[in-house]
Amino acid sequence: MNKIEKIRVLVADDHPVVCYGLAAIIQTQRDMVVLGQASDGLQAVEMFRKLRPDVTLMDLRMPRMSGVEAIRTIQKEFPGSRFIVLTTYQGDEDIHKALSAGAQGYLLKGMSHETLIDAIRSVHASLRYLPRPVLETLAKRPPGSNLSARELEILRLIVKGLSNRQIADHLGIGEGTVKWHVNMILSRLNVRDRTQAAVAALNRGIVEP
Repeated sequence: MNKIEKIRVLVADDHPVVCYGLAAIIQTQRDMVVLGQASDGLQAVEMFRKLRPDVTLMDLRMPRMSGVEAIRTIQKEFPGSRFIVLTTYQGDEDIHKALSAGAQGYLLKGMSHETLIDAIRSVHASLRYLPRPVLETLAKRPPGSNLSARELEILRLIVKGLSNRQIADHLGIGEGTVKWHVNMILSRLNVRDRTQAAVAALNRGIVEP
């Protein structure tokens, strides 16, 4: 009887119950095996280097290092590595950042067991796996909405509630320069004011709470 070549999976999530549940589902498949479970992004990088899994399930927001940072770090060291982001966040910027970092799949934690297994097999076969809700969210991402590093820095401070004067003092730049950047941010996010900008930044995953 031919031996089944198993898909080797690494699970990274900072919630132990989630890790355990995912591992239990995967282990029921004759063609899959869980190599290990990481509780944060940094540990995921360390375990990847040691275990070299075929597919890694990566939570988006974890302590010490985010899922996106972990994917980017691993991809730089091991080009062609395969990742599925598994998260509760469905903002278009969350999805965009994950795919740009090198993820081939993006799943929401409310998915079915069958979807999870199908995604692992697809990504292992070098295919992308993006369910319809994810594709629909990504399609709504406004064109030209990429922010510069400075605009992103100012947007984070807007979310924290700082005024233009406070932002200027914090960054050591003129208040007029801050106002110009704020206007650019409002334009790129297609919103009318700072409050709407802050809400859009959090809802879309541009800035983490």
